[in-house]
Amino acid sequence: MDASLILFPFADYWWFYGGFTLFVLGMLALDLGVFHRDAHEVKFKEALGWSVAWIALALLFCYGFWHYAQWKLPTDPRLLAAGMTALQAATLANQTALEFLTGYVVEKSLSVDNVFVFVVVFSYFAVPAKYQHRVLFFGILGALVFRIIFIALGAALMQLHWVIWLFGIFLILTGVKILFAPEKPIDPEKNPIIRLLRKIIPVTPKLDGQNFFVRHAGVLHATPLFVCLVFLEVTDIVFAVDSVPAIFAITKEPLIVFTSNVFAILGLRAMFFMLAGVMHKFRFLKYGLGLILVFVGLKMVWLNEAFGGKFPVTWSLGIIGALLTASVAVSLALPPRATAVIIPRSTG
Repeated sequence: MDASLILFPFADYWWFYGGFTLFVLGMLALDLGVFHRDAHEVKFKEALGWSVAWIALALLFCYGFWHYAQWKLPTDPRLLAAGMTALQAATLANQTALEFLTGYVVEKSLSVDNVFVFVVVFSYFAVPAKYQHRVLFFGILGALVFRIIFIALGAALMQLHWVIWLFGIFLILTGVKILFAPEKPIDPEKNPIIRLLRKIIPVTPKLDGQNFFVRHAGVLHATPLFVCLVFLEVTDIVFAVDSVPAIFAITKEPLIVFTSNVFAILGLRAMFFMLAGVMHKFRFLKYGLGLILVFVGLKMVWLNEAFGGKFPVTWSLGIIGALLTASVAVSLALPPRATAVIIPRSTG
């Protein structure tokens, strides 16, 4: 079979992309319009419940996707024309489901970076706990839009072999930087986007409830809550530069990259509220994330070719899971002597 063949091309599956997008928008509307209509502090128990719900939805989707692939691929005319047997098509269906699961785990793991930043930024802007969900809701809505753009660009660029090498080398260098570069504190005021924003629109010195904008003497002002939102959006764009290529190292299927990315992002808010108070305990987690990026970079530039064009996805899932589990286990076994906030990646 042609290694460049896309199993789920957009031209044939536009209806799925549209339906999935409507589903996501519906879930977000239900989240903000029903469950979080009134601003309140999200406690651990509530965050845990939402985390379990989002993970369950992702696993349910993976199960349904696997069943669909088992039904669809053995009768795909393009695979039949390539001489693929029904047994080979069924094996390919199993692989696509595992690719979704592996991509989901990779994106979920790298999302921990965002949680570190959320903790620091909310503290910097003194955002009360009851307003943090609103900021994250719109922040993640914007993140979904930017991720879609990155995935569309990535799907087109990944057709070029030299781009695969470029992304792979970038992921390796990013992973090495996480492992060895000194940690850099976050200072939103030094961010050029925030400086530009303050030149475009006046910013109030204090929050005004959960409002992003207010009017004073007929002049529209942004509140620090909006400045916080913009900074989080910029941060996510920076993080997407390596997290999206990381999933393309797992699978070349844009549909799998898109859905696994979206499910991971949807659970990001719940992850933050569940882990925000204990993030300082995972001081070795950044090393696990750095090694994961090095591994997926090596998949792009070497391992896939070394294994006949495709590194076994089951091995990828096992290696990524082992690195993540080990870094968490070591963090818990060797707790820090003093509380400290660690920022794995620079956002400047």
